Amino acid sequence: MSDYKPRIADALLKRKLAGKGAVLIQGPKWCGKTTTAEQIAASVIYLDAPDQLREVKIKADINPQELLAGATPRLLDEWQIVPQLWDAIRYEADHRKGFGHFILTGSSVPLQQEEEEVIKHTGTGRFGRLNMRPMSLFESGESTGEVSLAQLFDEPSAIFGHSNINLSELAFLTCRGGWPSAVEMDREIALDQAYDYCEAIREKDMSRVDGIKRNPEKVGLLMRSYARNLATQASLETIAADMQANEPKKMDTDTVSSYISALAKLFVVEESKAWNPNLRSKTAIRTSNTRYYTDPSIGTASLSIGPKDLENDLNTFGYFFETLAIRDLRTYAEALMGEVAHYRDADKLECDAVVHLRDGRYGLIEIKLGGEALIMEGVKSLTALKNKLDTTKMNKPSFLMVLTGVGSIAYRRPEDGIYVVPIGCLKP
Repeated sequence: MSDYKPRIADALLKRKLAGKGAVLIQGPKWCGKTTTAEQIAASVIYLDAPDQLREVKIKADINPQELLAGATPRLLDEWQIVPQLWDAIRYEADHRKGFGHFILTGSSVPLQQEEEEVIKHTGTGRFGRLNMRPMSLFESGESTGEVSLAQLFDEPSAIFGHSNINLSELAFLTCRGGWPSAVEMDREIALDQAYDYCEAIREKDMSRVDGIKRNPEKVGLLMRSYARNLATQASLETIAADMQANEPKKMDTDTVSSYISALAKLFVVEESKAWNPNLRSKTAIRTSNTRYYTDPSIGTASLSIGPKDLENDLNTFGYFFETLAIRDLRTYAEALMGEVAHYRDADKLECDAVVHLRDGRYGLIEIKLGGEALIMEGVKSLTALKNKLDTTKMNKPSFLMVLTGVGSIAYRRPEDGIYVVPIGCLKP
């Protein structure tokens, strides 16, 4: 496809297909999973096509191999609609020679009951998994990509990069999100896409994902409350109490938990796990997840706020920018075979993002909207955490970085070696 924007996932998909019989691409609706898979697939079957859904389900029950026949890699789009194909694919991957036979895409996990009934094997060793999210700023073309995250792990003595993103543009990008369909649209129309996405979640997807009928109004309340608690470790009790202010019936924590679980199955939320390093002191580490939407625009649309609202409330803007930054960092880290966690302890010391690579190297990142005062706040936190680490029992961090929303240049501070990098010039 000539208008296809290359994705970071392209190379990851090729790598995984080279070593697995099948690769499962997971992520939220509209993030580009199918389009990415189509670039490498030799044949495709769209399992959710309305005109053939009934026939597909019958074939999956009586002769699933017929659905798997075709040139490889064969793409099975929205596989979770017929989860009984999983074991058929596993069997074929076992008995065919070589690798790279199948690509599966899915925007939700299958129903739990169906999964237990028809998926008898996990696919360990045969299936690779690839997470996709809405586009990072580098993928959508808003980041110049002059500073590489991979480069920072080599501890360069100097870095150079320019960002063209000012506060107003960052507010727009936060509300627009990284939805591929929105990137090329007129700016006002582009802002509608996240609203349409949230409406689909409320009205349809939350009741389909696990077969439990959910009230769209309560889903909306939950999504708004979750948005008000982004980038925090808010408890279920806190979220329930926040919902209670607009809901006459009492919301118990079990209900809130089930709603958040359903959002996770739809890849709408992606929470950050805690990092547990070796410390010199006996400080207790907080292990609660930090709450994030997969894309910041889900939060702004849930609250019905736009770019000007963010510009007028910089404190709130900071939480939404952190969500955007975590989205991009996760994508960039996975390109390096890494993952992102967070750190919080009982002394209220925090680190927004710890990028940890498979080879044991890691970097510490504080995320700040911008401005000298906030940058210095980030520098102080990073320095304090670095001094707490027991480097006799673990590696020292490869780098410390303050990742900013606004700021024209990237640089390395001469006094302490901490990098200050605007998100508008970062890439994997």
